[in-house]
Amino acid sequence: MPHDDLRSFLDVLDAAGQLLRISDEVAPEPDLGAAANAVARLGENAPALYFDNVTGFTDARIALNVHGSWANHALALDLPADTAVKEQVAEFIRRWETFPVPPERRADPGWARNTRTGGEVDVFEVLPLFRLNDGDGGFYIDKAVVVSRDPDEPDNFDKQNVGVYRIEVKGRAKLGLQPVPMHDIALHLRKAEENGADLPVAIAVGNDPIISIVGGTPLAYDQSEYEMAGALRGAPAPIATAPLTGFDVPWGAEVVLEGVIEGRRREIEGPFGEFTGHYSGGRNMTVVRVDRISFRDRPVFESLYLGMPWTEIDYLIGPATCVPIYQQLKADFPEVRAVNAMYTHGLLAVIATGKRYGGFAKAVGMRALTIPHGLGYCKVIIVVDEDVDPFNLPQVMWALSTKVNPAGDVLNLPNLSVLELDPGSQPPGISNKLIIDATTPVEPDARGHYSQPVTDLPEAAAWIDRLRRLLAARAG
Repeated sequence: MPHDDLRSFLDVLDAAGQLLRISDEVAPEPDLGAAANAVARLGENAPALYFDNVTGFTDARIALNVHGSWANHALALDLPADTAVKEQVAEFIRRWETFPVPPERRADPGWARNTRTGGEVDVFEVLPLFRLNDGDGGFYIDKAVVVSRDPDEPDNFDKQNVGVYRIEVKGRAKLGLQPVPMHDIALHLRKAEENGADLPVAIAVGNDPIISIVGGTPLAYDQSEYEMAGALRGAPAPIATAPLTGFDVPWGAEVVLEGVIEGRRREIEGPFGEFTGHYSGGRNMTVVRVDRISFRDRPVFESLYLGMPWTEIDYLIGPATCVPIYQQLKADFPEVRAVNAMYTHGLLAVIATGKRYGGFAKAVGMRALTIPHGLGYCKVIIVVDEDVDPFNLPQVMWALSTKVNPAGDVLNLPNLSVLELDPGSQPPGISNKLIIDATTPVEPDARGHYSQPVTDLPEAAAWIDRLRRLLAARAG
């Protein structure tokens, strides 16, 4: 059954043994960030964390690491907790094919029960804010979805963007927001500023698990995140109308902030410990004025720890990065078999493909650099043969070590776009990109000596099953 809000999903995690409730009193800093950092080191079945006894807050409820394991990610997709990662990606692809599934508009959202407007707006009153890493420049809201609309087509539902962007809290009604230039909200903001206007936004905090996944998925500009959420849920995504902006926001959100990104205004934002495992420095970023805040009774604040991978964000956006790249590449090259772009949000991607002729694998790699996500993220592309599993790193390492001749299989492409958060870019936002062709040469490319590959014996598959049964019987 799909999860309509964060609270119902926390109950599912609890029932599955994937939620750890910590009732002892803890300090907001450093305990909350340190606990979220630590739980990420417990392995692929780490639980979510729930705190309700935090020093200095009279009535705080804080959820961390909600998506922070393959078990939790599987439960978010309503799959068994022990579903293997490769099977989760395959199911993600299967559900993607059912897009679009129109959303369901519902009345009486829980977040509409309490409201503050104008001078009464105080983010600190509603959210128990804390720093995640000790070098952060302030408090951050980093797992909310931000809703914006194309100013030139405000009634175009498909061009309404729902994305996850980091948000620094700078005052009771003032936020700093980072719109990465390759993301849809940056396109919306540019259009608004060209028209001399502010850009209205609605920010939903504490959402159902699928909305959080979709908010970090690089969809096409005119693909609706809510319609994709319906496809991934297997049921229409519940939405409601935000009262000030009129935008469509998640029905099950804990808190909804409404206001505007103030046109042509920038202030220093940061630093922040990012998904790259490095701090981003202070940079001029947009300013959000919050004009209305709506919230549920006793709201739950959900936060996302980022730091040296792997952390929750890597589980959250791993499959959500692989699948769009796979779908967009396969539309042009049906030979593409699989894509593993789980490493640092796809800064590195491994693509398995068949080949039509010599040089074909390099063409697939170059196309990956020009899809929407590739423009800002894909920096290193490794292309392997179709019989190499890109999720099996020993196989990928074998392909790299035996199939690559640096004299012709490595393409170093200078001065291409990358997101500014990439610590290796110089200047920020510009980087060389690398394509490594780790495939077997085919005609007319006749390099190397690959005519006698060793393959599995025909009986090996049956023996795998037999040995597994024997091991299971011994364990039982």
